Amino acid sequence: MSALDWLVLSGSITAIVAFGLWQARGGGDYKSYLLGGRVMPWPVMAFSIMATQASAITFISTTGQGYTDGMRFVQFYFGLPIAMVVIAAVFLPRFLESGVFTAYEYLERRFDAKTRALVTLLFLIQRGFAVGIAIHAQAIALAVILRLPDRITGMLVGGIVILYTAAGGIKAVAWTQFLQMIVMTLGLIAAFVTAVIALPDGIGLGDALTVAGAAGRLNPIVFDFDWNDRYNLWTGLIGGSFLALAYFGCDQTQVQRYLVGRSQAASRMSLLFNALAKIPFQFFILLIGVTVFAFYTFTAPPMIFEPTAMERTAAASPDFAALESRYNEAFEARRAAAAGMLADPAGAADFSAAQQRFERIRREALSAAEQTDGGNRFSDTNYIFLTFVVNYLPPGLIGLVMASILGAAMSSIASQINSLATVTTVDLYRRHWVKEASDGHYLRAAKALTAAWGVFAVLTTEMTGGYGALIETINMIGSLFYGALLGIFVLAFFFPRIGAGAAFTGIVVGQLTVFWTAAATDVSFLWFNVVGCMVVVATALLVSRAAPAKS
Repeated sequence: MSALDWLVLSGSITAIVAFGLWQARGGGDYKSYLLGGRVMPWPVMAFSIMATQASAITFISTTGQGYTDGMRFVQFYFGLPIAMVVIAAVFLPRFLESGVFTAYEYLERRFDAKTRALVTLLFLIQRGFAVGIAIHAQAIALAVILRLPDRITGMLVGGIVILYTAAGGIKAVAWTQFLQMIVMTLGLIAAFVTAVIALPDGIGLGDALTVAGAAGRLNPIVFDFDWNDRYNLWTGLIGGSFLALAYFGCDQTQVQRYLVGRSQAASRMSLLFNALAKIPFQFFILLIGVTVFAFYTFTAPPMIFEPTAMERTAAASPDFAALESRYNEAFEARRAAAAGMLADPAGAADFSAAQQRFERIRREALSAAEQTDGGNRFSDTNYIFLTFVVNYLPPGLIGLVMASILGAAMSSIASQINSLATVTTVDLYRRHWVKEASDGHYLRAAKALTAAWGVFAVLTTEMTGGYGALIETINMIGSLFYGALLGIFVLAFFFPRIGAGAAFTGIVVGQLTVFWTAAATDVSFLWFNVVGCMVVVATALLVSRAAPAKS
């Protein structure tokens, strides 16, 4: 990066941290630290909800997903508008009217303490590992800039975020995310425009989309039903609805975003905004990845996008030079076939064959990288967009996009660690360990627990590498737990006759069933959310019928 890029990057990150700390001033008690006084306007909450889910993963992973797999990932979000309407109408009023700090505090009022404790532990497990993925995404961005292993940049990033998050609170996090979503959107637009402008002379956006379509990348809707297919219309509508209901309605990371609203109407507006905006936003991000794919059809891409892995493989593999020669020949053949297809549509078959050969040789390179790394699973999907940004964006814009990525990740990581600390403080520490103490004591405990969760996230960062697109990894982990979490809240809201014993049994059986489904079948992970929820409800109903709860 140029000196201008470094100036933009360092200045932006410094300003973000300073702004967050400035917003956190005056928060004298733990209630303000955790819920910000419940005075947030709806636009801030709306952007905070979107930024918590987006983060650096949106930049580097969703674009990479569009490059490697096309547009069909957008179907993942087709159930989100349905879920948002249900949450705004059912979940939100109950949470706000009960005056709870966390979603799991509500469960004790509805059922009992052991149900609340079990659900709390499930949340802490899945979200604790998920925040490690968020830090890994930011570490990847720094690894591309600094040419250092991502484990080192992960520790560097984690240390900064821990200090920033422990010092601030939910109010600082929300306002920072509001600004970061604006910067993120500007950075994405800049990257898209650059990818279009950088296309060869005579190749416009329409031509780029034609090439992408011929390569199978323009596939936003897949109508074929298949249990094992992760992304089709039915998986997105049904499995996506259940996942979104669980994530936005039961995950404290998101619930806390709209518990801070100044009114129920403001919180509802923030949810409905995301119902309308999320699908177009994700569609645009995937389109950027598809456009970058078209760009690299005419401009030679690296054989391995992760630079350190490329260097290690080149040094360790005796056949690397021959493989790279074949790769370059396949690229030239693909480029010529793409140009021929644009001149004469009858050449689509030749381009498809050239594309398949090119991808086959690239898979050989990725396999060589795995062997060099001791057989560990390897994927460079998360490096594709960053490689394009660093190599082809003009000076200044590189710094802006990198600042957007890092700043967005910082705010998202901060919100996740803040939510983990909130749940640990309210649902475990105050409920079971220290029941009567001063506000100052609980504020200090919340800050200490924030730092502790940050350290845990850094330590688990390395476990998230090599598993393909981070956007998929984080949703796979969530889907292992979200179905059971959603099931217990469905019982709480819609089945007033179900007692605590039946509910507790339901969530235990539902969670074990999801684990078995993941281990023993090839069912797509989005269906885990449906399976978990249905088994929890069905089990609780059967137990309740066999032994009715006393009123």
